[in-house]
This record gives sequence, structure tokens and C-alpha cells, in this order.
Amino acid sequence: MSNRILMASTERIRTLGRVWRSLALLYALLIFLSWPCAVAGKKKLYIGALFPMSGGWPGGQACLPAAQMALDLVNNRTDILPDYELELIHYDSMCDPGEATKLLYDLLYTEPIKIVLMPGCSSVSTLVAEAARMWNLIVFSYGSSSPALSNRQRFPTFFRTHPSATLHNPTRVRLFQKWGWTKIATIQQTTEVFTSTLDDLEERVKEAGIEISVRQSFLTDPAVAVKNLKRQDARIIVGLFYETEARKVFCEVFKEKLYGKKYVWFLIGWYADNWFKIKDPAINCTVENMTEAVEGHVTTEIVMLNPETVRGASNLTSQEFLAQLMSRLGGKNPEETGGFQEAPLAYDAVWALALALNKTVAPLRAKSWALEDFNYNNKEITAEIYRALNTSSFEGVSGHVVFDAQGSRMAWTLIEQLQGGSYKKIGYYDSTKGNLSWYGNDKWIGKRNQYIQNSQPYLNNMTAVGCVLALAAVFPLGIDGLHIQRSQFPVVCQFRLWLLGLGFSLAYGSMFTKIWWVHTVFTKKDEKKEKRKHLEPWKLYATVAVLLAIDVLSLLIWQIMDPLHITVEKFTKEAPKEDLDVLIQPLLEHCSSEKMNTWLGKYPTLTHSVHKYEYIITIINMMFFCLFFVLCMITAPVTMILSSQQDASFAFASLAIIFSVYITLVVLFVPKIRRLITRGEWQSEQQDTLKTGSSTNNNDEEKSRQLERENRELQKIIQEKEERVTELRSQLAERQALRSRRRPSVQNQNQNHSVPSSQAEPPNYCPATDKQSLPPSFSNSSNLYQGEGKLSRNNCHNSRLPLLYK
Repeated sequence: MSNRILMASTERIRTLGRVWRSLALLYALLIFLSWPCAVAGKKKLYIGALFPMSGGWPGGQACLPAAQMALDLVNNRTDILPDYELELIHYDSMCDPGEATKLLYDLLYTEPIKIVLMPGCSSVSTLVAEAARMWNLIVFSYGSSSPALSNRQRFPTFFRTHPSATLHNPTRVRLFQKWGWTKIATIQQTTEVFTSTLDDLEERVKEAGIEISVRQSFLTDPAVAVKNLKRQDARIIVGLFYETEARKVFCEVFKEKLYGKKYVWFLIGWYADNWFKIKDPAINCTVENMTEAVEGHVTTEIVMLNPETVRGASNLTSQEFLAQLMSRLGGKNPEETGGFQEAPLAYDAVWALALALNKTVAPLRAKSWALEDFNYNNKEITAEIYRALNTSSFEGVSGHVVFDAQGSRMAWTLIEQLQGGSYKKIGYYDSTKGNLSWYGNDKWIGKRNQYIQNSQPYLNNMTAVGCVLALAAVFPLGIDGLHIQRSQFPVVCQFRLWLLGLGFSLAYGSMFTKIWWVHTVFTKKDEKKEKRKHLEPWKLYATVAVLLAIDVLSLLIWQIMDPLHITVEKFTKEAPKEDLDVLIQPLLEHCSSEKMNTWLGKYPTLTHSVHKYEYIITIINMMFFCLFFVLCMITAPVTMILSSQQDASFAFASLAIIFSVYITLVVLFVPKIRRLITRGEWQSEQQDTLKTGSSTNNNDEEKSRQLERENRELQKIIQEKEERVTELRSQLAERQALRSRRRPSVQNQNQNHSVPSSQAEPPNYCPATDKQSLPPSFSNSSNLYQGEGKLSRNNCHNSRLPLLYK
């Protein structure tokens, strides 16, 4: 009995085990079968993107992996767009508007429908953003800096995580003011982004009292523009051009020797870190040449990576983001990867878009709409996305993400300098508050700034003025009673004295000031030497003014206490050759005073004290010593000895003055004249003037020739674009014919759709632009396209296609 019970229990257990195994298999099967259904339940939203993998700015090399990394994280989140999956459809625009036109056509006229467009370069974004409003599309850029894109009237649906290029200009102006520069030069590539940036800079420097003395531009070849910078003695130069053109510019800079301690270049900071080391067949300079030419330049760059360790919307810190990005790049060198610096902006652009789309789900549901209902004729969904983006505010890997009224990102500016072949951070600038945060790495700029200021052209001008006054004193030295009345002679005496005194103070006082400054710099201890190197220019001018004031005070005291007057020296009476019972009394009129020798002795004493400072740098200033010696140690005593011999005295004093003055002028200005002659600049200007038969200067003629070359190149580009337009028109006609044959089937599909048929149009539909149906933020953007809503689908392609080429 017990055995049968045990066997029955065992059989039940076995049966129960088989049931549980069956249930487990069934459960696993149900999970397996339901998983595709769950995945299939997510609706896809498509983003049409243009990533430049080559061209002027190959930013897509790093920005595309960053955007894909953001998409993966967004799609795996259950709290962001849980019912949707974002998918990126991307092409290589090559940073070329012509190529982007073709790709934009493919994006718009090829299914599936894209809910947002994401271009990169400014030139491409300009094209896309201007055309996108006709398809009610939001345009979100990650790498466009053109100030023109901030125009809400022209680009009503445009946003960008890359700040406007004008954000660099307040930083540049602040640096100019910090270092005391009042004149700058500019060289730009002739594209809209750089032209508008330079126009903004011109307004800002004008408000700050800074002058743009030289403004050069080029289309493809910067050789003439760089030569003009050299010819016009530009020292502080702002360069605005793409990376490929930057290599061309600095190859010419190397050839023209427009680099070194005398020059400071300001460039854009979004080039690759080793942009000057990349081999470029378009230039004939070596890497060593380029490295030498670019050394010491300053860059201003938008802060694109959050310097703080903060976990933002993506739950990644900036350093964690970089680590994951490097993993996706497969070990590529960041310095050789285009767009590596802008990669955080592309990453945050995807997150900003995802958060904005997520924010629109509830408002759309309240209106019985959904994101998957979007088509190119649906303005309501576009308006909701616009409002969500306009109010975005979150922490990203690039910092705090927020947009201004023009859709541009607000950010700080990073200031860097190339030191020893690598970029060093030297400061940050917050343009909203005007705060400049400075590091201790700006000593190189300080040295360059000091070197530029040390030349002090105004001191040279003072020397030249003093020399002119000294030369003018020669004329009253030769005037005697034969030429003027006796009552006027004391005035001439004072005139001689003041011309020589003031000329001496201005000419040699300014030279003494330079000598004294060099002496104080190179004979002090190191800690005091650095302080001396930052001597303000006004202190040098004040020193000259003090020396001049001392001389004026001395002359005034001399004139008041012991004024010059006429003294007559009588010589032995002489009998004429004819016997006329008359003796001739020779007389010689002098400008003299009671203590003449005492007053004249003051100048040799002053000169001896000046010589003590000169002696320290005798090798550099030997000529100055000769001038002082000739003027003071020899001329004064000899003229006193020869005072009774008027001709010899006048000849010696005049020749001494003329010799000293001309030697001074030769030392100061002949090296500059020689540099101009050896470079052949004067000759070329004279030849051009002879050829043209007019007084047009060489710079104007070179600009004219440059414009002619640019005009020819633009004509070629226009011809190529026209050929491309013709080709696209033929393709459009073929596609339109094909779609017209498929129209009945498309209409049937529209009738079966859950939304009204008037809202479900195929991707090639050209929407109306009724102003009243546009969202408030861009409903009044333009009157250009009014009335086009009456066009039918059959003829829309002929009128709308040109918008792609604007």
C-alpha cells in the first residue's frame, strides 16, 4: 500500500515538473514573440543631416560620431520620447553650397519625411535655412557661426548650438584695449560669414576708439592681400578664413616675413590643433616653414567643452563624453580629426532636439496630433517644436545650453596662444558681463606687445621735429646787422637760442628716453625687470616732456636774469689803402650776455650726465654718443674761441648742426627706406603709375586686379551652378512624371490614413505659406512668398526649385 502511494506521488511530481517546464518554455516563447512587437511599436522620426567630411571645414569627421552617440543614448532612454525612435539620415555636404543643393533636394524629395534638418557649415546652413521655411522645417545647426544666420526675418526657423561668430568680436576688442592697441589690420576670405563678422568688428572697434588702418580680402589666392599688409606696415592683424585658406595665408606670411615679435595675429580657434602641420598640395611651404610662421598667434574660440565636472541631461560629464567619443573614433588622433572641438556641440544639438520633441508630445496630444503626423504642410507641429526649442535650457557636455531671441547659443569665449607649437590657454571672456579671467601664460603676448610698443614711432617723430628746429637755427646764425635793423637784433639772438635749445631737447631728449628705458630694463634685478617691461607709453612721453620743460625753464631763467643783447667787439683801427686821412674801425656784433660762458657751460654738463647712461649700451648707440660729443663737447668751446672770426665761427657751428642732424635722421630712417627699396615696392609703384598715366596708387590697382580675378572665378562658378540647375530641372521633370503616374495609389493611401487627408501630403508637396497659419514666432517673417498657396502641386516644382539655390 505504501509503495503504491509513493509511486503515485513520484508520478505526480514528474507530471508537475513537465507542466512547469512547458509553462517556462511557453513564457519564453511569448517573450520572444512579443519582443519584435514591442520594438515595432516605436515610431521612427527621421532627421536629415549634412555632415561635411571634407572641404573647408571637415567637421563631420568628429561631429557625426558624436551625434550618433547621442542618438543611441536618447533611443535607450525610457523617459525621453518613449514611443519614438530617432534615426539619422546623413550625407557629406563637403562644406559646399553647390553640393548641398543636390543633397537638400534628395532629402526633401525622397521618403521618408524628415522632421528636422541638421546642416553644418555656415554656407550650407544659409542655403538650407532659407529654403526650409517653405517646407515648414526646423533647421538645427551644430557648426554654423555666420552672423547672418541670426536674422530672424530671413531664417525664421533656424537654431544652432554653435554661437555666432560675432561673439569673438567683444573678446578681440577687449584684448586690444588691454594691450593698448589703437590700430589694427584685417584680412578675410570673401564669404558671407567672414564679411558679416568683419562688419560687426568694425562697428565695435569704432565705438572703442580703435582704427582699422588696413582691410584686405581675397577669394582663393591670398598672396596679394598679404603683400599689401606688409607694404602698409600692419602689425596687429585679425585673420578671418577657413582652415584650408589659413594654410595658404601663412605660407604667404612666411614668404613675406610677416611674423615674429613685431606682429600679433588673431585667428579663429576652431581649426584642428595641428592645422598648420597638415600637408597641403595647394601650398609650397614645408611644415617647418608653417610652424615658424604661425608661432605666437592668438585664437579666440567659443567654449565648447564644459570645464566643470557636471552631469547634465545625458548623465555624462564632459570628460566621460570625450572618452566615449575617442572610443568611437577608433583611436584616431584628435588633432587630425576635423570637427573634434565642435563634437560636443553636435552631441548637445541632438539632445536639445530630443528634449524639445519630448516637450511637444503633450501639447500635440491635447490637439489630437502626434509627432508622426508631421508632414511638410503641417505648421502646427512645426510651431510646437519651435516653441520647445526656443525655451530650451539644460546642462550639456558643452556647457549650459540656452538660445537667444535669434536662435543662437550663448557661451563664453576661450583665449589661447600657440606657444612652442601647441596651444596654451591664456584666458576666458564672458561678454555678457564683460569679465576677463586671465591666466599666467600671457607673458609671450606681453613680450610681443612690449616689442611693438618699444619702437614708439611718436618718439621718432619728436626726434625728427627736433632736428628740423635745429636746422632752422642755422638761418638766424647767419643774420647780422647788414640784413636787419639794430633794434631787431636782440629778437634774432633769442630766436637762435630757443630754436637750438628746443631742437636739442626734442631730438636728443626722445633718444635719451629710449636709452634710459633700455638701461633700466637690462640692469635691474629679474623681479624688477618684469615690472619695467610693462612701462606705459605715456611715461616715455612724459619723460620727454620733463626734459623739454627743464630746457624751457632754463631758457626762461636765462632770458629773464641775463638776457641776450648786442655787444660790439672793436678791433684795431685800420687804414684804407687809399690815403684819405681816415681810419676804419672794424666792429663785430655778438649775441651775448653778462655770464655767457656760464650759461653755455650748462649744456656740456647735461650732456656728460646723459653720456653716463649711453655708455652702458655703447655698441647700440655709438652714433648718438658721436652726435652729443660733436654738438656739446666740441662745438660750444670752438665757437667761443672763434667768436672773433665771424665767417669761421658761422661755418663751424652750421656744419656741426647740419652734420649732427643728418646723421641722426640717417640712423633713424634710412634703414626703413632701404627695406622698402630692396623689396622693390617703390619701383613697382612708380612703374604702375607710369603705365596707367594716373596718380592711382599701387594698392588700389592691386585691389582692382584682385577683384577682376575674383570676378572671373565667380563667373566660372555661376556657369557651373547654371549647368547644375539645368541638370536638376531635368531630373525633377522626370521624377514629377513618374510621381504623376503613381498619384492614384498615393491618394488611396491618404484616404486610409488616420489624419485628415488635407494634412497628409507626400514628401514632394510644396506647402502654402499663408501668414495666418504660421506660428507667431515666424508668421511675419517675410512677404516674399505671399499668394503662392494657390499654386497646385502640378506646377509647384517650377516656381519653388530656385529657392534651393538662394
